[in-house]
Amino acid sequence: MVSQTTAPPTTPAVTDAAPAYLLPVHGPGELAALAARHGLTVSGARPTLGAYVRQLWGRRHFITAFATAKLTAQYSQAKLGQIWQIMTPLLNATVYYFIFGILMNTKKNVEDFVPFLVTGVFIWTFTSSSITAGTRAISGNLGLVRALHFPRASLPIALALQQLQQLLFSMGALVLILIGFGQFPRPSWLLAIPALTLQAVFNTGVSMVVARLAARTPDIAQLTPFVLRTWMYASGVMFSIDDHLKGDDRVPHFVKVALECNPAAVFIDLMRFALIDSFSGAQLPPHVWAVATGWALVCGVGGFVYFWKAEELYGRG
Repeated sequence: MVSQTTAPPTTPAVTDAAPAYLLPVHGPGELAALAARHGLTVSGARPTLGAYVRQLWGRRHFITAFATAKLTAQYSQAKLGQIWQIMTPLLNATVYYFIFGILMNTKKNVEDFVPFLVTGVFIWTFTSSSITAGTRAISGNLGLVRALHFPRASLPIALALQQLQQLLFSMGALVLILIGFGQFPRPSWLLAIPALTLQAVFNTGVSMVVARLAARTPDIAQLTPFVLRTWMYASGVMFSIDDHLKGDDRVPHFVKVALECNPAAVFIDLMRFALIDSFSGAQLPPHVWAVATGWALVCGVGGFVYFWKAEELYGRG
């Protein structure tokens, strides 16, 4: 019997004419060279800051539509619907009035206490809601982040815009309360426009900072309510910081400066100065408009750059 042997299969030799993508690649340097030769780029790579800003501007309609949709859906399951946008801060103001105004009697040294309190609650709610929404900007929209390619800053910006829309929607109730307690429209009310603009920029910047932090460490969302509650008590929402600090030598100077320059307190004071007759310029901290502008620029620009630096990391892991 003659045995037959089967020759092992041979691997086709790679000739000089083989396409580049069939050539063996041995190192990251060769991979990078191959990608550069064919115009390939890293998927999801962070663009330059200028390009990122242009991308955001190109998504401005998406940002506006996303914010409006979120606002509309926020109370869609409640029977009273969008009325809760007004009722929530009003109920908070009622609780604070009972606890601080009546039980703790902080109203005795504050003229026009109800307009003073309601203005503080509405303006504080704008900041606290923007920051709280920022903690869920990435982690609460992971499906959208992983499915579509778009500048991720669109999400915290849209959520901050949603809170601004909600504030403007509820400002009608604030105006009615002010008029009901003798605070009628006057030219100084126009100062509310630049004050709210600066506060909106500040809120958006802080929202982007907590959005990046919460994207990597979800526990930030659990810690935020405690931080915000402490911040609220130090911001003069329910009492006058100026009245408590004036003539009190027991308070160290640096504590006075920190309380006066507290950004939440600064924006609240500016709105009170604009809307309430009895809240005079003497109750404002020194250089208040410069301080408000500084907070808006530092947090707005700094928060945006801080968020942009982690652009390629969102939605991974």
